[in-house]
Amino acid sequence: MLSELSDSKIQVGVKQTLKAIDKGIVLKLFVALDADPSVTALPVKKCRELGIEIKEVPSSSELGRACNIKIAASMAVIVK
Repeated sequence: MLSELSDSKIQVGVKQTLKAIDKGIVLKLFVALDADPSVTALPVKKCRELGIEIKEVPSSSELGRACNIKIAASMAVIVK
């Protein structure tokens, strides 16, 4: 599942995710289960409303590694 992130064009983080959603270019959302729900709620809600697939990842550190960054990531999206 997370291997998709290394093989695709991605955006990482809440701000970048929201921008990508607004542009209509999101194919799939990955959200860390240990991320603060007050931070992740809006992007998750928007993706649900748009019918975008949402995948849950156990931890933000695992998601960050999957995105090839050295810090934790609360969310990431695969974009067109």
